[in-house]
Amino acid sequence: MLSGEKILVTGPAGQIAFPLTEYLARDNEVWGIARFGNPGERKRVDALGVTTRQVDLAAGEFGDLPDDFTYVLHLAAYIAVGDDYDEALRVNAEGTGLLLQHCRKAKAALVMSTASVLKPHEDPHHVYGEDAALGDAHNFAATYSFSKIAGEAVARYCARAFDLPVTIARMNASYGSYGNGGLPGLHLAALRAGGPVVTRWDPCMYSPIHQDDINTQTEALLAAASTPATIVNWGGDEPVSVQEWAAYMGELTGLDAVVDVKPQPGTLRGQVLDTTRRRSFTGPCAVDWRTGIRRVVEETA
Repeated sequence: MLSGEKILVTGPAGQIAFPLTEYLARDNEVWGIARFGNPGERKRVDALGVTTRQVDLAAGEFGDLPDDFTYVLHLAAYIAVGDDYDEALRVNAEGTGLLLQHCRKAKAALVMSTASVLKPHEDPHHVYGEDAALGDAHNFAATYSFSKIAGEAVARYCARAFDLPVTIARMNASYGSYGNGGLPGLHLAALRAGGPVVTRWDPCMYSPIHQDDINTQTEALLAAASTPATIVNWGGDEPVSVQEWAAYMGELTGLDAVVDVKPQPGTLRGQVLDTTRRRSFTGPCAVDWRTGIRRVVEETA
């Protein structure tokens, strides 16, 4: 576990970032930056003992934010419905570059990307390696995959231009408990509300990873940072479909787990990641998907 470090986290109120920030703040000096459009989010992060600053990455104006962080975790992202590609590129691409330029003295930076940068494949069980083709995954946020690919390119440039070790981690379906349920958590909430679980395909495959594993694997992924940048798939070790985890939720809760499939042409039919490279850095995941789902059910009861 990282300790005694000065760490900058972007987007610290986010689904993945908040519990990771809480985890890191126990033994490190952690700073968090975001636009903090909701004042309540900043207060929530402040309560963790984190030093916060209101920063718009796209503006590139960092004010009195120090530049001597030992590690940078760039988790903030622009994810919005609509076709504002210019804003998406300003935040997810230009903002990434401006951040890494400001923090170029760091030992390493972890830049969060997404499996949504992958080019859709017709086989739902297709396994994506780090060298897989990239493309527009037609996410619900039309600009997301396009701008995150651009963000990866900028991060790769920064690693070389600033001699800054970088890891670019393509996140799969993260999940946890207590307001951090991720996609499985949303599906559990839908079942408890008496509705169906809605998904794109049958089967709709993922490599879900529990927040506990995200927290404990972060140090190893920072250690794996390099120049040129290290690219790694960040997902769980077990492929599982929405249909499978919904059925298991039904078993655990006694609810009728109805899955409503609404096909969305052009989207990823599956996001099964080859995690061989990640395991070489972090070792295997500690939380298997059934244990993780059971914990989510029990901890949100």
